[in-house]
Amino acid sequence: MNKQRHVRIILFAAAGLCVGIFFASVALGSVSLPFFKLLQALAEGPFEVVSTAGRIVWYVRLPRTLACMLAGAALAVSGVIVQNVLSNRLASPSIIGVNAGAGLAVTICCALGWFSGWLIAGFSFLGALLAVLLVAISAQQIRASRTTVILGGVAVNSCLNAASEAIAILIPEAGMQAADFRVGGFSSVAFPRLLPAAILIVLGLLLVISLTNELEIIGLGEETAQGLGMSVGKMRTLFLALAALLAGASVSFAGLLGFVGLIVPHIGRRLVCGEASKLLPFCILSGAAFVCGCDLLARTLFSPFEIPVGILISFLGGPFFLFLLLRRKGGFGS
Repeated sequence: MNKQRHVRIILFAAAGLCVGIFFASVALGSVSLPFFKLLQALAEGPFEVVSTAGRIVWYVRLPRTLACMLAGAALAVSGVIVQNVLSNRLASPSIIGVNAGAGLAVTICCALGWFSGWLIAGFSFLGALLAVLLVAISAQQIRASRTTVILGGVAVNSCLNAASEAIAILIPEAGMQAADFRVGGFSSVAFPRLLPAAILIVLGLLLVISLTNELEIIGLGEETAQGLGMSVGKMRTLFLALAALLAGASVSFAGLLGFVGLIVPHIGRRLVCGEASKLLPFCILSGAAFVCGCDLLARTLFSPFEIPVGILISFLGGPFFLFLLLRRKGGFGS
């Protein structure tokens, strides 16, 4: 089969899966909605909701489903960026401390009583950016190997998580407010809370897509990128800022979802190869479908009980990470 045709089939399949999971997520739950009743509820619009089904769809399931898809797409693309910039397939926002930096910023916001959607999204971005720059600059200064970068990221991740836990213990009110963030889940997401982060995520994704060629070149390695005329330092900083923006914005409403930025890009490299022009659209679609599908399972498998989706993703991601370590897939060249 022609390679281009194979990639198109995979992308169409990912798009179809994404659409199917979207409707399943909106329709299924403690109260299941038949397809035509679902369409009627959607047709009511968000401003003149009169039926019970309409309230369920517009006030509960639709914002939750959109939040799942935005977080999945953002974290998957953030993982691609971090892996290309650090030239390491084991790198991901959750492993090198990006998510933990955003989580610490959210905990600080809760401790200060700042609950505005824009403030939380902005501070999450700053926390994620500081964490990823700390790891990247430290690795560059000591010329760390690929494995050392991951170990340094794990250390930063542990320190930031410890700081979040300390604040939660010293300020119990902040701990109660930030409890959902530490586990990861979408049970309390509403449109007003989602909107600021959604705008940042969409803008970030559009900017990354516009820089597809540059992302591909920087993934070839520093010497090759410099030989092709790229200002590696500036582009590395820009891409890490974009990775922090996407991860931080998603953490601001989804909490500390781990391993999405590791699992989805790795599967994408196997199915559509590692070219950024093909990998990015796959990760946007598959990341959205993956997180939304996991959330659907988390709230329906043990109905009427619901487990946070972050727990389910961690059950999947932990063994997957160990599998990559055992297969020695730490770097692009290995």
